[in-house]
Amino acid sequence: MRDGDHVAIGGCLYSRTPMALVREILRERRRGLTLSRNLMCYEGELFMGAGAVERVVTAWMGVGLPWGISRIVRHFVESGTVALEEWSHLAIGLRFRAAAMGVPFLPSLTMLGSDLMGVGGMKTIEDPYTGATVAAVPALFPDVALIHVHRADRFGNCQIDGYAHMDADIARAATTVLVTAEEIVPEEQTRAHPDRTVIPGVVVDALVHVPFGSFPHEAYGLYEADFDHFGDYTGAIEARGPSAVNGYLDRYVYGPPTFADYLDVFGGERLARQSRRARELTEPFAAFAERDA
Repeated sequence: MRDGDHVAIGGCLYSRTPMALVREILRERRRGLTLSRNLMCYEGELFMGAGAVERVVTAWMGVGLPWGISRIVRHFVESGTVALEEWSHLAIGLRFRAAAMGVPFLPSLTMLGSDLMGVGGMKTIEDPYTGATVAAVPALFPDVALIHVHRADRFGNCQIDGYAHMDADIARAATTVLVTAEEIVPEEQTRAHPDRTVIPGVVVDALVHVPFGSFPHEAYGLYEADFDHFGDYTGAIEARGPSAVNGYLDRYVYGPPTFADYLDVFGGERLARQSRRARELTEPFAAFAERDA
């Protein structure tokens, strides 16, 4: 990581956010970063509050629908401190897909006729077959990708349970790929199920074993997102405004010296509760699948 890097974040909203990696970058006090993510959660607010980011590229930003659009984004964007570059959700995905393919752009109909066309400077081209006008969605090549996965082997072959979002394309598009994994498994396990490997080890530059590496966000089937924590966070912002983000950084980012200490702030009972909630969602479906098989 260097100051001024473009950093792409895997997962989506509060699903598999690489919080352990986000936390360490914030602790390094990086400056001048650009963040890109399909749907960005409050990790983007933390970067804004820490003064680490200059530009955010996303389709939507906020903690989630029950909490509305981010008040922190409004504060930093309207004050001119941070630039917000909005693309459609499809366009963000096509940008990463084009970069993963190694092509300069992909044609699409997304965003045509909207004011968003001018925000990121997207161009149009003529379809050589029909003569119609299509959008030329430009490839996005991040300097660094931050991704959290369910499991990986020692060679960096990564598997993701549930929806993989845009992570496969992000990993192939970025120059440097940093991955945290809930579990490190023998390579025999990944070889036994090669179809489950979403990100091949050849594109991974660093891999770290970090159980609960997305918490308080979720990892499908392992632990549920802590919505009570989100409520406390947004409640503090409603009460104190942007200064509440600095208080959050002090308590959860700068204060705990290690990730284990960070998890201790939440407490083992809370982690166990969220793990139980995830199993309540997934185990009945697994039982049905096993019965039908």
